[in-house]
Amino acid sequence: MKKVILSVAVIAAIGLFSCKNEAKKAEDATQTEISNEVGMIETSFGVRGNCSMCKKTIETAANSVDGVTQAVWDVNKKTIDVTLDKAKTSALKVEQAIANSGYDTENVAGNLDAYNKLPGCCQYDHDMQMNQSGEHKANDHHGEHHM
Repeated sequence: MKKVILSVAVIAAIGLFSCKNEAKKAEDATQTEISNEVGMIETSFGVRGNCSMCKKTIETAANSVDGVTQAVWDVNKKTIDVTLDKAKTSALKVEQAIANSGYDTENVAGNLDAYNKLPGCCQYDHDMQMNQSGEHKANDHHGEHHM
C-alpha cells in the first residue's frame, strides 16, 4: 500500500512539475512574440518613379533587405510604406537598396548607372515631387496668383 501511495505521489509531483514547465514555456513564447512585435516598425518615405514597372523594381529592392517584412510603393503619391524589424535593418538601409536600383528616395540619390539602365518609361524626372497627396487635379493652377 505504501508503494502505491508513493507512486501516486511521485506521479502527481511529475504532473505538477510538467504543468509548471508547460506554463513557463507558454510564458516564454508569449514574451518572444511580444518582443518580436516591439521590434517591428512601420515607416514611409518618398521614392521617385513613374509606372507599374517602377513599382515592381522599387518594391523588389526594398523587400530584398533582410528585416523588411512588407514594402508597398504608391505610384500616385510617390511614397513607399515599409514594415521592418528595427533589430535587423533601418529605413536608411532600405532607402540605399532602392537607390542602388536607380530610384531617388528622400535621403539617397539613385545610382546613375542603374537609372540609365531603367526602361525609358521608368526614367523619371529628377525634380519630381515625392510624398504627394495622390490626388490628380484637372487644373493644378487653382489658387495661384499671377503677377
